[in-house]
Amino acid sequence: MLKKALFAATALLALAGAAAAEDLKEFRVGILGGENEADRLRNFQCLSEKLPAAIGVEKVSFFPAADYDGVVQGLLGGTLDYAELGASAYAKVYLANSKAVEPILTTVQTDGATGYYSVMVARKDSGIKKLEDVKGKKLGFADPDSTSGYLVPLVTLPEAIGAPVKEYFSSTGFGGGHENLVLEVVKGNFDAGTTWASGVGEFKDGYSSGNLRKMVDKGILNMDDLVELWRSPLIPNGPIVIRSSLNDDMKTKFKAFMLGLPKSDPACFAAIQGGEFKGYTEVNVDFYKPIIDVRKAAIGG
Repeated sequence: MLKKALFAATALLALAGAAAAEDLKEFRVGILGGENEADRLRNFQCLSEKLPAAIGVEKVSFFPAADYDGVVQGLLGGTLDYAELGASAYAKVYLANSKAVEPILTTVQTDGATGYYSVMVARKDSGIKKLEDVKGKKLGFADPDSTSGYLVPLVTLPEAIGAPVKEYFSSTGFGGGHENLVLEVVKGNFDAGTTWASGVGEFKDGYSSGNLRKMVDKGILNMDDLVELWRSPLIPNGPIVIRSSLNDDMKTKFKAFMLGLPKSDPACFAAIQGGEFKGYTEVNVDFYKPIIDVRKAAIGG
């Protein structure tokens, strides 16, 4: 109810057709939960400077949700025009309404890959050094709609541990987003937790990009305090999605602006993405079909 009230109070009514979309004056950006609101708003603020002129609107407004589902519901309700999602969150939107949004771009890692990893970490001084050591202990996930923080560990960990997750660990819970989940592991409230990382570069740096890297760059995490216990198979990088009912001219201009962002404003690109990337590449729904199928089978819409 609280999330619905938030969006009812802050977002505009859905635009029903292309004619209405052509008169759009405000471009509405949804920002996933996962780190504190002030940091999220600061990272995206650079879009308000050049994007309005590039796509022909008067202003860009930002709507940081408390969790992943807040943005999902905003996209489904037509009250958001653009968001950057994880693959599982996009799958949730697609399974509810396959026509609500279009995935158009995703990031490319510094090594050219278009994927990343779920990693499980624990405190280095906890005595937990490998996956077997966390048996019978408390595991933390990031968010129910996170790909790396929940869906992928849920379906791939059983093969690594030889048992269902609920049987191998004494208990599981959610940390309230990736950043807070790692902080809860550091505090000892979870014995281990799953978050996301590029897997490229050095662990001591938090890798080249991902939640760990963002936390290191903000000075709130020392990687010397952690140990990596497990890494998932490669996960498709999450999509940039836009509202399907936007007019084609605005879609074209927005895609062109974002594709050019890594060169036109490298600092803005890095701030939005949180780490080092080569740039963007075009994608469509087919890129995410495996995750859509896994989500549908494992946890439903």
